[in-house]
Amino acid sequence: MSETAGAGLPTLGDLGWEPALQRPDLLAAPVAAALRDWAATDARVARQVAVAEIDPDHADTATLNEVHGLPPEASANCVVVAGRRGEVERVAACVVPATTFADVNTRVRKLLDARKASFLPMDRATSESGMAYGGITPIGVPAAWRVLVDGRFDDAAAPALMGSGLRSSKLLMPGDLLCAAPGVEVVDDLGVVRD
Repeated sequence: MSETAGAGLPTLGDLGWEPALQRPDLLAAPVAAALRDWAATDARVARQVAVAEIDPDHADTATLNEVHGLPPEASANCVVVAGRRGEVERVAACVVPATTFADVNTRVRKLLDARKASFLPMDRATSESGMAYGGITPIGVPAAWRVLVDGRFDDAAAPALMGSGLRSSKLLMPGDLLCAAPGVEVVDDLGVVRD
């Protein structure tokens, strides 16, 4: 991850990055609102959270990385998981590096203190988050959801490239800033390395 001259705004690959707070049109409404609220308590948000417009057909991680020369380890995949114990359901947005996968049936299930866990159905994930499928991001998810972020991102030098709530843009911020976002729980080895 590099920075634009003098601005401190992160850049990555060949995308045209701009300050996210200045481009609410490239953010889902809950994401824009969450960023504004967060910026009111952390000045780094205005300087270090960037957004870039993309072709929605390139929104999937592998395609985006190939087309724009992005390192796979920078991509943060966000999956929404629901766990249940009896009648109690717990939902979490789980953020892991794209080079790993969220171990839903073991690691995430235990973190949710659930007997059973599975991906939240797409219609529920999109309607409850107010975000597009393939663009769901941990910033701006419902307050009742837990936000679990892999500890590999807890480093200022580790870029975190993720959805913006829309399929037509991406967010970028330093990983340590993502880990400092309101409500985030940093979990070591949340993602399991792919074989």
